[in-house]
Amino acid sequence: MKEFTDFEGRKVTFIKEHVENTKHVLAIPMFNHQYLFTRHKIRGIEFPGGKVESGETLEEAVQRELFEETGAAAESLKFVGTYTVHAKKPFNKAVYYIEVKDLFFKCEYLETHGPELFDDAEAIHEEDRSVLLDDECIHYLYEMSREDEFFGGG
Repeated sequence: MKEFTDFEGRKVTFIKEHVENTKHVLAIPMFNHQYLFTRHKIRGIEFPGGKVESGETLEEAVQRELFEETGAAAESLKFVGTYTVHAKKPFNKAVYYIEVKDLFFKCEYLETHGPELFDDAEAIHEEDRSVLLDDECIHYLYEMSREDEFFGGG
């Protein structure tokens, strides 16, 4: 288990296994050898993700969130682990690395302005970055993705 502190000072833990009652998902997607982000209407550029809807599996939820926020269709998924934010009401988020096969233009991306492609997270201008990109746990997961064989690293 890895431990971190988030931007609100809360303890965050990450384990490389599934956790019961996980109701949130996070995608770290790649398309044509670039990281696929979304531009949240309030927070800025971040990885896609969100809540699991009733009756959905984690895999269905992460693919739906990816499509809703970026217009991307997944080719393959790799479960990475679960991170838990130890807030007053703790919550778990399942993390997936995703190879994207297609990126479709959409007229509406719900709470985002759609897809943003970058070679790496460091290429995103500071004023455009979501605070979530600088979260210790998410930064760790991103760095792990750069070395993961799933994305051709390591």
